[in-house]
Amino acid sequence: MTAEVTTPVSIRGGAPALPTRGVAQKLKTKEYETIYILRSDVDADAAEKVQNRVAEVIAREGGRLLKVEAWGRRRLAYPVAKNKKGVYVYVKFVGKGGLVAEIERNLKLSDTVLKFQTVLTNEEIADAGAITVDPEEIKWARLELPPEEDEKESREKALGLIDLGPDAPRAPRREEDEFADEAEEEATPKSTTAPEETES
Repeated sequence: MTAEVTTPVSIRGGAPALPTRGVAQKLKTKEYETIYILRSDVDADAAEKVQNRVAEVIAREGGRLLKVEAWGRRRLAYPVAKNKKGVYVYVKFVGKGGLVAEIERNLKLSDTVLKFQTVLTNEEIADAGAITVDPEEIKWARLELPPEEDEKESREKALGLIDLGPDAPRAPRREEDEFADEAEEEATPKSTTAPEETES
């Protein structure tokens, strides 16, 4: 009997699959930036819960936080889930492999997060331990946001049906038709007889 050696074939029938048994793949450390947007009516406890979750995932996956900034409440470019404003949080970190996927998975699970985006900023970091980090830049500050102003305008105000006072900006008034009087005069019949002159 002769032993037959076969090469592994990929599932899709293309090129042969590479043997992966016993070969350790070296993952590179990369630098990323993530911005996530919280609902504008988020309370400080819910925002802190999301912050702690992100920090926990970065630490668990062997990453390192470089910078954290809370940008505060800002107007969104377009409404997201019926929200016109959101609270922006910026996070810069280094990590390997599935760190980004795990952070994004945790952000998707949170109801307070409207949107998020992660961008690769540096593809090769030689030594993540050599990066110096200012302790003040990685401190998660508690989000204490001022109460949101109620900007809802009533339908009457939007249509201009409510008098806002003499100082309020007004839409320009339509000018009256200057030829309206002449049109009325032409419409009334004129007498064809000349007025009589009286002699005194």
